[in-house]
Amino acid sequence: MIDRVVALGGPPGSGKTTAARRLAERLNLELRSAGERFRAEAASRGLDLGEFSRYAELHPEVDRALDEGMVALARPGRLLEGRLTGALLRRRGVPVHWLAVVAPAEVRAGRIAQRDHLDVEEARRSMELREESERRRYLRYYAVDLGAERPDFSVDSTNLAPDGVVAALEGYLRGAGGSVGR
Repeated sequence: MIDRVVALGGPPGSGKTTAARRLAERLNLELRSAGERFRAEAASRGLDLGEFSRYAELHPEVDRALDEGMVALARPGRLLEGRLTGALLRRRGVPVHWLAVVAPAEVRAGRIAQRDHLDVEEARRSMELREESERRRYLRYYAVDLGAERPDFSVDSTNLAPDGVVAALEGYLRGAGGSVGR
């Protein structure tokens, strides 16, 4: 068992969700995803992610409920996947291994285009709008600038297959002083 909650973040298209699923399975952690919760809420309202992000900018209760829900889930044995979760846990003094998967914008846009069956330029614009919306909301609600916050460990997924990303994350956790059982 890992000695604290694991939070895995990163920007859209970085590979964090794939890494989170595989890492949780590999380490027998219960996975909870802020992104999946946000997508489900958007779908329940008949909105795409961009539309729902704009809606959330005007309705702070959307983000606050999601973020508080994720913080409430924090406990050893869980992997919480979400861009903001690690920063919020750290600021609240919750013992956390805060990990991130990153990649350059052009790589992420290409992945999003492929995943969502979009033109790369369309994916890039959508990604940038979403990131800017999130940046404004995180600053306004929590005074968190994810560009200035530093997780405990980051892995660049640009030239790594998903299993390579997971191996790097697991390697960090094994060396971080937590006992990682299998």
